[in-house]
Parts: sequence; structure tokens; C-alpha cells
Amino acid sequence: MPRELHARAVVADTHNDLLMAVVERPPARWASFFRERWLPQLREGGVDVQVLPVFVDDQFRPEGALRRTLRMIECAHAIADGNPDDVRLCLDGDNIDAALAQRQIALVLALESAPGIDADVELFSTLYRLGVRVASIAHWGRSALADGSGEDATGSRLTTAGVEALREMERLGIVFDISHLGASGVAHILEIASRPVLASHSAARALCDHHRNLTDEQIRGVAATGGVVCVNFVPDFLAAEREHQTIDRIVDHIEHVVSVAGLDHVGIGPDFLREILADITPRCCDEVDYTGVANDASLPGLDGPAELPALTQALVRRGFEDKDIHAILGGNVLRLLRAELGRGR
Repeated sequence: MPRELHARAVVADTHNDLLMAVVERPPARWASFFRERWLPQLREGGVDVQVLPVFVDDQFRPEGALRRTLRMIECAHAIADGNPDDVRLCLDGDNIDAALAQRQIALVLALESAPGIDADVELFSTLYRLGVRVASIAHWGRSALADGSGEDATGSRLTTAGVEALREMERLGIVFDISHLGASGVAHILEIASRPVLASHSAARALCDHHRNLTDEQIRGVAATGGVVCVNFVPDFLAAEREHQTIDRIVDHIEHVVSVAGLDHVGIGPDFLREILADITPRCCDEVDYTGVANDASLPGLDGPAELPALTQALVRRGFEDKDIHAILGGNVLRLLRAELGRGR
């Protein structure tokens, strides 16, 4: 049965912005709010490994970016410290294996676009000491390190500081995340990376021509490093037409990545948006523009982590074998994290 198959799998979600919602509560409520609001959803969805992005919204940039980054990292530590029976903040593969053995959810801290660092690349060492183990260096627009995919027209590669950032991450054992990076930046990374890279939440451009998605050449490049492409569930990145934004369309993207890169190089990076945006958007601002992502962006039957078993059902219907479903749901990401997380040089 699909439900039993899902329960047996190690499910690794490489992108859930839940820290954005938790950090808005008073610090004394961080651990309990996570326990009340998010832990039941993660348990219901069978999530075993959860990557937690530290995303700094525009209103905190540039002056407050580092302070906001540190506050979100502290929030993640408070969640782990306040829920020791259920979650563990993991610094390496051994920590993840220990968490799984004790039926804890393994939490992995990630920087999304790293605005708190700017060009001060030495701060990666500081944030590494605080628990960061995955990082990207651009979001929609331009950073001191690289251009995001929203600036593809510039044709920009990494800046000198961006190249230094990659080298520092490789030295420390921080996994480099190419999601959101501009096309020329991705090409640059794939030329010079000496360790596996991750695409934490990117779908296939061949199926949906959106700048946030990866071309077949880029997907093959990630696989060539030994990395993993984790398919995003955001409707606008799956299909342009609302009627085609379905769970089965996620499976289409997964099948495409498998056909291009091989079964060993695909995972899931849902980026569930509906609840988080509803939670952090003031009532006066319901019509706020999230750069092309609708406030109600969600897939019918799969708009949060509790509904992840529905994806397993869809994979079964499509004819994937049990072992392949296990690899897609988390086995491939687990292999990457075990080999790379915190394994410095």
C-alpha cells in the first residue's frame, strides 16, 4: 500500500520556510509554536529530514540582514532545544543517522542567498560554527556574490567574492545550493565546483519555461558533480496553466529529471508556500505581490507537509518501483548529506 510504502521511506524535504513563520512569534513561544503548528504536520507527512532555509525578507535588507539571519538561526536552535524528543539540529551525517535511529526529525540549517554575509566571505566560518550546513548565494535579484535567476539577462557569472564563497563552503563542508542562481552563475559553479552541489527546490525547464527552473544541461551538470536536483512543488514552476498544476505534474517533473540525470540524482524540495504566506502577511496586505508567486499558490491535495503521502500515491500510480520511490523521497538526498555535510577539508 502507498501509505505503508511512504511510512517505510526516509522522506527528506530540502526546502520548507517554516522558520519564517516561527520567528515572527515571541522567542519564548518559538519551541512551543513549532511543536503545536508544524511538528504534527511533519509527523503526518512522514518527514524524517527537514532542511530549514534562513530566508531574509526584503524589509530586513541590507542593514538588518545579518541580525535577521542570526535571529532565525537562534530560532532553529530554540526549536531543537525545546523539542529534544522529536527533533535534532544535525551538523553531519552521523547526527542525521542518530536522529533517524531515535525517530527524531533531522533538522539541517541552510542559508538562502546569504544576504547577511554580503561580500564578507569569512562569515561563512562564523555561521558554520552556528550550525549552517547548506547555502545559496543569490535569490531573485543581484547579490554581492552572484545574480539570481530574475537577472538572467545580465549574463553574469559569480563575482570574485562568489568564487571565494564556493571555495570556503567546500573547505568547511557546507553544501552549495544552486537554486535561485542565474543561468550564467549555475554554469560557472558547474565549471569550478569540486564537490557535489544541490538544487534544493528547482523543477525542469523543459516542462515549464520559467527562469527558476533548470535546463537539461544544468540538470546533467548537477548530476555530474554527484549532486541532487530536488523538484519544487510551487504551481507556477510546474506549469503555466492552472489546470495543469497538479500532483501528477510533479511526477512529470520527477520523471523528466530521472530521464536526464538518472534515478540517483532526484529528490523533493516542495517549498510549501500557502500556510507560511498566510501566516506572515498582514491582513492589510492580502494583495501583496510575491514576485510572480500567488498568495494562494498551492496544489490541490498537496499544499503542506502533512499531505506528502499523496505524492507517494502518485508515484505508485505512475509505475515507479518501491526502491525508486524510496530514493526519490529521500534516499538520494540522505546519501548526499551523509557524504558532504560538515565534512570539511
